[in-house]
Amino acid sequence: MLRPGLTGSPLDRADTLRNDPEALGAAMSDWRSRLLRLDGIDPVLSDTGELSWGSLAEAPETAELLLLGLLDGRAHFAALDYSMPEAAARSMAIFRSLELLPPEEASTYAAARSLIDWHLRHRFCARCGSGDTTIHRAGWGRKCSHCATEHFPRVDPVVIMLAEHDRRVLVGRQPRYPKGRYSALAGFLEPGESVEEAVARELWEEAGLKVRDVRYIVSQPWPFPSSLMMACMAYTDDPELTIDTTELDDAFWVDHHGVAASMAGELGAPFLPPPPYAIAHTLFSWWLENTGA
Repeated sequence: MLRPGLTGSPLDRADTLRNDPEALGAAMSDWRSRLLRLDGIDPVLSDTGELSWGSLAEAPETAELLLLGLLDGRAHFAALDYSMPEAAARSMAIFRSLELLPPEEASTYAAARSLIDWHLRHRFCARCGSGDTTIHRAGWGRKCSHCATEHFPRVDPVVIMLAEHDRRVLVGRQPRYPKGRYSALAGFLEPGESVEEAVARELWEEAGLKVRDVRYIVSQPWPFPSSLMMACMAYTDDPELTIDTTELDDAFWVDHHGVAASMAGELGAPFLPPPPYAIAHTLFSWWLENTGA
């Protein structure tokens, strides 16, 4: 079974506790409950490279508590402070932290980061435009003080895909990537569009490829600020590329040996691969395992 980075959190999300104010209050006053330690919106790591947890007494006086879930019978929370930076702003340290965290720890952090960011962005009602919103359901919703509309956290669906032709796959790079890094192509789903249609559209728009036989492989949450990455494969009968230079710096075809060399970090490999916690890394690994050299 594929296990992408940022998945596998051991926390029980405890939906029943979200709807039980009395039990939630008891958890908030329980000395055993734990608080996720954060530096702004980035994680604080322990000496062993795992998430660091403290007591609820460490929460700032102005912060509100968000229930992340239960682990070993203890409630785990994150603190929401409205002065925190939004998750779309990525510090230099965050990706180093993700490289160090085990996938299950990164998954817990990803949920906390995306949830905090959602609250920072939804302090006012999108329905009536008149009322402030307040936290309810233990942090898994907000409610308008004017029209009582309830709002709930959302994720943005994104397709990320490899196109294959003659046992080669297409890799591309965006201007913001580190020097030499290439990855799978990706793009947001649009309203009224299936996953398969989004894959085909993005490959046509960014690389000028007509593809067929789109196949879903695996998914991953991506907390920058809150996406669901859906990894897919697609196949084309015509490898000629027409690159959209407003989206990509470059793109080219790589065979099995080239992808394997890149993933192994060999000297002279054709590209620098995505980091292990990124789903594109998982997608390259899947392709290597399912395609003969």
